Amino acid sequence: MITISGEGLTLADIVAVSQGAEVRLSADPAVLARVSASQERIEKAVAGGEQVYGVTTLYGGMADQYVPVERMVELQHIALWHHKTATGPRLPEADVRAAMLLRVNSLMKGYSGVRLELIQRYVTFLNAGVTPHAYQRGSIGASGDLVPLSYIGASVIGLDPAFLVDWKGETLDCHTALARLGLAPLTLRPKEGLAMNNGTTASTGVAANAMGRGVTIFALSMAVQAMLAEALLATNQSFHPTIQAIKPHPGQIFVGSLFRDLLEGSQLIRSEAAGARGHRQGKLIQDRYSLRCLPQYTGPIADMLAVAARQITTEANSANDNPLVDPDTGEVYHTGNFLAQYTGVACDTLRAQLAMLLKHLDVQIAMLVTPEFNNGLPPSLVGNTGHGLNMGLKSLQLTCNSVAPLVQFYGRSMVDLYPSHAEQFNQNINSQAMNAANLAREAVEASEHFLAAALVFAVQAVELRAQTVRPGYDASDLLSHRNVALYRAARTVALGAPDPARPMLWDDTEGFIQDKVEGILTDLRDGQAIRAALAPTLADVEAFLAA
Repeated sequence: MITISGEGLTLADIVAVSQGAEVRLSADPAVLARVSASQERIEKAVAGGEQVYGVTTLYGGMADQYVPVERMVELQHIALWHHKTATGPRLPEADVRAAMLLRVNSLMKGYSGVRLELIQRYVTFLNAGVTPHAYQRGSIGASGDLVPLSYIGASVIGLDPAFLVDWKGETLDCHTALARLGLAPLTLRPKEGLAMNNGTTASTGVAANAMGRGVTIFALSMAVQAMLAEALLATNQSFHPTIQAIKPHPGQIFVGSLFRDLLEGSQLIRSEAAGARGHRQGKLIQDRYSLRCLPQYTGPIADMLAVAARQITTEANSANDNPLVDPDTGEVYHTGNFLAQYTGVACDTLRAQLAMLLKHLDVQIAMLVTPEFNNGLPPSLVGNTGHGLNMGLKSLQLTCNSVAPLVQFYGRSMVDLYPSHAEQFNQNINSQAMNAANLAREAVEASEHFLAAALVFAVQAVELRAQTVRPGYDASDLLSHRNVALYRAARTVALGAPDPARPMLWDDTEGFIQDKVEGILTDLRDGQAIRAALAPTLADVEAFLAA
């Protein structure tokens, strides 16, 4: 049960609620008093004839047109009705739940002028598993995510049966859903419609889920690269603390330390302490760049992901509609907190860093399958080299080569794009955060596919390497303390437990490579085996990103 108070939500909290965790509103009297005070201030403004944007006026470029008192409630309903304009694919249920959670969190800060009863409606929907239909297209991330938040808000209050929800696999109109919950449609008060749709919480909800998955991708990529380093007989000298200390970027220091932990106990990684390089006779005296420069290359990725994670988390704990009411002083601010620029920039950053990550992994896989560079492994990691027609993982490398450029394409920036003359030139600058966030989800899903394929390469490679060191393909006794857990988990969900008699892929025709990739991908997204094996590394990455 996650308590919502307007602050303190973490990425882990958001991901948990998006996947079904229940929530409750804070019972702290100070929090509840702020919510009540801001709502009472709006009522006082209306009663006193004060001019407040979106309460006594129309919206945006029509804010010079004033609304009589008797039509102010109608105006709030129109705020939601007017934005039933969406097109394109539905937002995934997890993203809608995240958007609902963040709208509640924003309203609970007590600056939005709404009743607690309205906020509780979102909580009721979340805990009952009722998910409004909302859509990916329609928001430019200025004046908030007006379109998707209107669909969610209209469903929560029961504005019209045309707004639909999903409930336990059934699609219902929102009136039917409310009746099953024992609730009636709710009539809005002045400011409440605007408070429901004028905020950054849809794009930020999508962003938080994408970042949550992105953190796992980064942690898994580090572990996979450590396993590839073992398969390639790399040196651990590249990760020595002295090297990182004299170029003390936080990310580089972290990656160097993480790899020392990831490679601890390995029987395959070479120590070159005190200049011991006799094993390199006739070979390069040092590892190639993708191994030797790993901390210097992936360190900036860690640094940039930390910035993006902080931006998303801060936005998730913000008051981001307009106008805002200070519950302490009663001041009404006409403001721009609804601009989701931080969310958009964070999503652009996430996508760009995923592209950089896959670029690095793709190069290491290319070394792994090439005899000139892999220190004695078969070409394309063929299992049964005596077969004559086996080609190993040649075609799987093509898959990786198709996915990595796609993620690079997704990595292009969105927030600098325009037009920016929307809505009578009122919204004459915008963030494009929703587009940036939806692209982040796409980039994450493609990256997960790449990592699943990379794990197939890693498992096959360490098993073939094991056989060159001593008889038997089970690499469990040779890998580092951390990597042995990941190796066994990935091997098991791909095909079955390690087999001393055969590597994961022996003869090409004995089973589809696709099945092995999908076994890993399914577990990565919906299972527990790989996540449990990755737990220490994931904890290290999460701690760095949160520092």
